[in-house]
Amino acid sequence: MTHEAAGVPTTRNDDDRQDNDRQQEQHEQRAPRGDADAGSAADAARPEARLAKAVRAAEQALIEFEIAVETFRVEVENFSRLHHQKLGPMYARLDELDAQIAEARAARTGDPEDLRRAREARALVMPMPGIDELFHDWLDSDGLSPEAAAMLTEQPVRPPKRVRPTEEARKLYRELARSAHPDLAQDETERARRDEFITRVNAAYGRGDEALLKELAQEWAAGPVPQQAELSESEELYARLNWLTQRKELLTVLAQELEEGAIGAMLRMAPDDPDRLLDEIAEQLLGEVAQREAELAGLVQ
Repeated sequence: MTHEAAGVPTTRNDDDRQDNDRQQEQHEQRAPRGDADAGSAADAARPEARLAKAVRAAEQALIEFEIAVETFRVEVENFSRLHHQKLGPMYARLDELDAQIAEARAARTGDPEDLRRAREARALVMPMPGIDELFHDWLDSDGLSPEAAAMLTEQPVRPPKRVRPTEEARKLYRELARSAHPDLAQDETERARRDEFITRVNAAYGRGDEALLKELAQEWAAGPVPQQAELSESEELYARLNWLTQRKELLTVLAQELEEGAIGAMLRMAPDDPDRLLDEIAEQLLGEVAQREAELAGLVQ
């Protein structure tokens, strides 16, 4: 019969032996893990590993920056098209009224200065078109604009309905851009596949086509599994980091041009609801048209 069975309490020596046994087991369990941790720490401490980590971080930062620039570019292009389509006729009407007012005033006074102003006002209404004006709104960063492509194929023109795509479309675009970005390719074949796919994603996002973006997301999910990046040599990593830096500088210039342009400046006036800004401008122009018409009526009576 054992001591425990007889109800005899264990001695201090028994406790010490049990403590020693537990400490030995814990030491044996920790030893392999400690060796593995030490190995991992040593790998992480290698200069190439630290550089590879920096390159991956720079890649992700660049992708996020490109997404931000592209979304703003789409808003600028959409705003420009809608501005031209919705407000262009009002601007043309104002120019015509200004010319008629100047002509009516010149006819009434006969003053040479009024005659000169009338000629200048009329020239603004019917200017001689330049090459850039002949192709205005026919080309964008992706080639032919949707309006131009529709006209050439005798299809009805479908302008963007809003400046900023829906929140769901924006979310789909960001997810696709992050996962399928060409900068994540490990070889030229994969880069070409991603380039072609992202071109389609950008076009769908530019039109605000949420349904097509969902189809593209399903297509990408069903495609080849991207290869995991392998540790490169330090020279290749430095070259990659240098390329990312140059790409970032080019995107910074593009972003600055977009922000400093006339359309970009207008968008900054209503960053939360740019579509509403168009309606407000339209109301202001309608008021100006009414004022010009009243002024003209007073001159021709």
